Amino acid sequence: MQTGKYRWTIVTLLFFATSINYLDRQVIGLLKDYLAADLKWTEQDYSAIVMAFTTAYALGLFLFGRIIDSIGTKLGYKISIITWSVAAVGHGFVKSTLGFGVMRTLLGLGEAGNFPAAIKAVAEWFPKKERAFATGIFNSGTNIAAVLGPFLVMWIYTTYGWREAFFGTGVIGFVWLIFWQIYYEIPQRQKRLSATEFEYINSDKETTDGQARSSLSTLLSKRETWAYSAGKFFTDPIWWFYLFWIPSYFNTTYKIDLKSSWVYVSVVYLVASFGSIAGGYFSGWLIQRGWQVNSARRRAMLIYAFCVLPIVFIQFTTEVWIGVALISLAAAAHQAWSANIFTTTSDLFPKNDVGTIIGIGGVFGSAGSILFPYLIGIILDHFKLLGNINSGYNIIFVICGCSYLLAWTLMHFIARRKVDS
Repeated sequence: MQTGKYRWTIVTLLFFATSINYLDRQVIGLLKDYLAADLKWTEQDYSAIVMAFTTAYALGLFLFGRIIDSIGTKLGYKISIITWSVAAVGHGFVKSTLGFGVMRTLLGLGEAGNFPAAIKAVAEWFPKKERAFATGIFNSGTNIAAVLGPFLVMWIYTTYGWREAFFGTGVIGFVWLIFWQIYYEIPQRQKRLSATEFEYINSDKETTDGQARSSLSTLLSKRETWAYSAGKFFTDPIWWFYLFWIPSYFNTTYKIDLKSSWVYVSVVYLVASFGSIAGGYFSGWLIQRGWQVNSARRRAMLIYAFCVLPIVFIQFTTEVWIGVALISLAAAAHQAWSANIFTTTSDLFPKNDVGTIIGIGGVFGSAGSILFPYLIGIILDHFKLLGNINSGYNIIFVICGCSYLLAWTLMHFIARRKVDS
């Protein structure tokens, strides 16, 4: 039976918004060594700037999660992308480390609205069996940005300068707003949506009309909230490490100039994009073959957790492409994990509460992402003084490899009654 395809237009909008979101945040990581030389940053200075972003991101996740559940995805997304696009452009005007800290703070606040809005939009537009796949598709935008971003940013930097790199990437969000305003509306109000597709979208028989949002105290009393938050706390920081330190890692470990490292970085994120889509598809495939929703998500996430483990062996590599392969596998597994952990919120909670749950879990993910860069800065500066910064990276990669199995175990035991039901 033909069900219509307009919901995939919505995923396309979410994909591009997420691509822009990650393009804007990764510019500083790509230009890290140039900015450090120009502004005399130490590793701990750079870590402090990353921590300013992640602290603001944590606060923004909590605020936007609740706001989006109150005012809806359309207006909430608009406020979010206007805020972060203004901040992205603003980086090009600052002249000090403090200025970067201020702009990163505003950027973090604005960018925090992306995932609460996007996950809620998926819950509104897709039945459960398609949600992880849809999430995997839009979440792959994080990787496409990382594939194209290094080339774009390095081209602007080498042609014009680092300020223009921030200007050029920052304005793209305003273009996306035009399409969002034209094409997005919730299914109940979308005139382009056929009756058949509307019925298919609501085939899970989830009813939220007239249903009040749950209070924060109610949501915080649920085991599922804490299981999701634990998973985010231990795995979100790993992705931030890849985003902000991998270009510099290739430079210091394999003696590759940052102007050339974009090729290797792009390969990592191209592979990760396939992981995001395939990872979301796999759990949906299990559901369509009779698996219970929670069991399918749990089994898929365990497989992805094991796929991260080989990253611990990167310390024994001397060939750049072997390092690229190991990081690519880990990044792909992370994105597959993310497609599923995000989707568990709409599996376990009513649509009216999804934005808030994404925000709560995001706060914990950001808390881990604040602490981990602080630890990274200490480790790398310590081993840099000893003349062996690679030993510091080796320790960090061991932490990365073990984090997902730890997160999966905690999620399983915290929410075991719901998962086993």
